[in-house]
Amino acid sequence: MIFDFKDGYSYGFDSSACASCGGHCCRGESGYIWIKYDEIERLATHIGLDLEDFAKMYLRKVGHRYSLIEKELATDDFACIFFDENAKQCGVYEARPSQCRTFPFWEQFKNNEDEVRAECPGVV
Repeated sequence: MIFDFKDGYSYGFDSSACASCGGHCCRGESGYIWIKYDEIERLATHIGLDLEDFAKMYLRKVGHRYSLIEKELATDDFACIFFDENAKQCGVYEARPSQCRTFPFWEQFKNNEDEVRAECPGVV
């Protein structure tokens, strides 16, 4: 096992846990999946769409920022539009936004290890 650690965090991450967790980090309460312009370009190319079509199909504008849209799986259970419900994992993993790439090392969890442990079985 190889654990990932980041300076300033009291926990590490075992990415091998992702195979069996069912995509907890991709689903839950409705929220925002922030995405930057270069990430939009990369993701649009990855799925074979031009930027305009990608934006119409997969983005929502929130103030001056963009978020990927979500799909409702059940009451109070939302998932990223690219969450593969059958495989229980990200359907665009190679091109996922930095918000997804950096999980579980988010600033909001830096001083709240209990919250991230409850959400992610890979936290060690």
